[in-house]
Amino acid sequence: MKSKITLAFEKCKQEKRPALITYTVAGDNTKNNSLKILHAISKHADILELGMPFNAPVADGGQIQGSSHRALKNGITLKDVFQIVKKFKKANSNKPIILMGYYNLIYQSGENNFLENCRAAGVDGLIIVDLPYPENKIFANKCKKKSINFIQLLSPTTSKDRIKKIIKDSHDMIYYISMLSTTGGKLKVSPKKILENYYRIKGINPKKNLVIGFGITDKTITSLKSANGLVVGSMLCKTITNSLKMRQNPVTKLDKVVYNLKKKIV
Repeated sequence: MKSKITLAFEKCKQEKRPALITYTVAGDNTKNNSLKILHAISKHADILELGMPFNAPVADGGQIQGSSHRALKNGITLKDVFQIVKKFKKANSNKPIILMGYYNLIYQSGENNFLENCRAAGVDGLIIVDLPYPENKIFANKCKKKSINFIQLLSPTTSKDRIKKIIKDSHDMIYYISMLSTTGGKLKVSPKKILENYYRIKGINPKKNLVIGFGITDKTITSLKSANGLVVGSMLCKTITNSLKMRQNPVTKLDKVVYNLKKKIV
């Protein structure tokens, strides 16, 4: 049986466009608003990434750190993250949700317990930033047995030999980090160069769904729309921050922002 992630990519390919993948942090700015945000943006996004708040992130830039800080300040726990997913899935069972975070949270919970909770909540995929290949092989296999996609990461410095091994072991989606930076950094590499690297990787196995993340905003998204998927995160976290500063409704704001992003790639 095809995963919901695969089905989402197939639908986008039929529509001749990339999948729009959004990233927000669970519990930002409240547990209730976080759920409302997912409901609102799911009308436009194809796949939803949901960050598990963590107090010592290594790959997250200022905007995502700010979102995590707000969520943790509000007392969000891993249990709350699963509850948000579960409630969202009740109304949107076919919309794929990927949890993104750090291995420490899984370690504290226990791998098997964590995966059971993922499955019970309806989680479709996992991105664990600090669990690289090949150290992730055992955990990735556990994910596969639970029908959860483990999403491998590639970067501009990943060697060709290593890329081949990672792609061979990957599940239904691979995440290409476009530049050497934390999230939300200004795009330091030209879209042309990013796509050159992207197609070099894509050529190894054209059947695999390869998405681009880092540095993607409303200004850069159009120039990268030949990819299988594009991840927008920091821009959305920044929108929440600005909405709260201006005392505006972050749910309404994000709905509009994601709608406009979708228009740029259709």
